[in-house]
Amino acid sequence: MEFVSDLASLINSTLRISTPLVFAAMAGIFAERSGVIDFSLEGKMLMAAFVAAVCSYYFGNPWIGLLMAIIVCVSLSMLHGFASVTHKGDQVVSCVAINILIIGLTTALAAAWFGQAGLTPTLTQEQRFLEVNLPFAENLRDIPIIGTIYSDILSGHYIFVYFAYISVPIVYWIVFKTSFGLRLRAVGENPSAVDTAGINVFAMRYKALAVNGILIAFAGAHLSTAVNANFFREMSAGRGYLALAAMIFGKWHPKTALIACLLFGFTDALQIRLQGVEIPTIGEIPVQLIQALPYILTVVLLAGFVGKAIAPNAIGQPYIKER
Repeated sequence: MEFVSDLASLINSTLRISTPLVFAAMAGIFAERSGVIDFSLEGKMLMAAFVAAVCSYYFGNPWIGLLMAIIVCVSLSMLHGFASVTHKGDQVVSCVAINILIIGLTTALAAAWFGQAGLTPTLTQEQRFLEVNLPFAENLRDIPIIGTIYSDILSGHYIFVYFAYISVPIVYWIVFKTSFGLRLRAVGENPSAVDTAGINVFAMRYKALAVNGILIAFAGAHLSTAVNANFFREMSAGRGYLALAAMIFGKWHPKTALIACLLFGFTDALQIRLQGVEIPTIGEIPVQLIQALPYILTVVLLAGFVGKAIAPNAIGQPYIKER
């Protein structure tokens, strides 16, 4: 019974930890399927976390915080588009600039507004998202297997967790089953042919970046108004880059990207439980090594599989319309 309880707890943590990665990976798929590199997932996630926490604190409503985070992240995506799509600048440079800007800006604003270096005030229960208990979760808890799955694994998550996993089939349907998705993929593969067919390449890329901004805002708000009750300096902690790696490992496909996100989330959940555990004849594993497990996994996966992942043909290439 103890093993089942521990396993259920591990799966529960995996789902929760993977949530911002799933949002970010889905956001990256929209941008990069349209041919726009988006390394700025990290910076946008960080900005969304900051804005969501600050606005939830001032307005006393986490939904307003989420809305403001969406507006800011869409604006950052539009800034990236303005630099790299409209003015055909280097997309990687634009992303790096956004990441550096946000890291410094969030810390400076927190210090200026709240007198704390990179910290915002702690949110009350009314100012943050709370865990959602599914109907009859307590009544079904004692039922073997079904009760464990429903009550201990599926119930008790923040609303963002449910949104994240619902978003995966929605993104799949949009990208692969709709005319918008067909045009999106075509723009990322052969923008010249799309333009010849009368479809505005620039408009499609801006639309993709707008969706990208909305999805990444959910990831940031999840960190600061649900999992944590405040914002702290660099709280995204490389999740944007992990999501980017998951997207590449998943070959820019929602379903396989989800599997990669869950794998990273599982590794992260496992490393938390391994800290302080002693192995016979070896002793206690250094905490630093255990904490590095998700990042080691990222390097191993990318080194082994990135050569087999074929990116959209036109990714990173600014489109110059023929006159």
